[in-house]
Order: sequence, then structure tokens, then C-alpha cells
Amino acid sequence: MKTTGLLGGSFNPAHGAHRSVSLFAIQELELDEFWWLVSPGNPLKEGAKDMAPLSARLASAQKMTRRSPIQPTAIEQQLGTRYTYNTLRALVGRYPKRQFVWIMGADNLAQFHRWKD
Repeated sequence: MKTTGLLGGSFNPAHGAHRSVSLFAIQELELDEFWWLVSPGNPLKEGAKDMAPLSARLASAQKMTRRSPIQPTAIEQQLGTRYTYNTLRALVGRYPKRQFVWIMGADNLAQFHRWKD
């Protein structure tokens, strides 16, 4: 069974801290792969005027992950999910032979109580 690390976020833009925490998690948790879930829209940031389009944020993530084992993806747009809970349920259903490990930055901890389910 593959173990896949997941880091969700707006990646507006992707930056070195995203990369560093992901590479650290890969090494320390012995992950087989790592996906960045570039969100089509964070419900907690709705109406943010400085939010770049998804295509620009995905391109930023792709540039930041060059020559690394990190795979940026816009899978939430493909799945039609807006909330992490729904995304994780969909991923587990779609990839039953993978074990997923959610990685979250401390910046989200302050608003974690506002997350759906």
C-alpha cells in the first residue's frame, strides 16, 4: 500500500515553506509520494480580492516543486469538492489501495475550529 502525503491550500502563491514542510514530511514519515492539493477556492477565504486564478496558482506550485518528489494537483476541482472532509472521502474512495496522511501548516490551526466536519 502506498502512503501519500497531502498538503491542501490556496498556494497563492506556492512558496519555500510549502516545499520545506513537504520534503520534511516525506523524509520523516517515510512517505511514498506527496501531493499538493491546490484548492479551486477556500471557503474560509471567499471573496479574497488578491486570489490568483487556479491556473496561475497551479503553475506556481509546479514551478516550486520542480526536481522534487512533490506532485501539485487540482484534483479538488476534478472531484468537485470544496471542503477537506469531502476531498478526503472522495480520495479514499477513488484510491482504496493508498493510505493518506494529511499535513497541515500551523497557520490553519488558528481557524481549524471553523473547518467543516
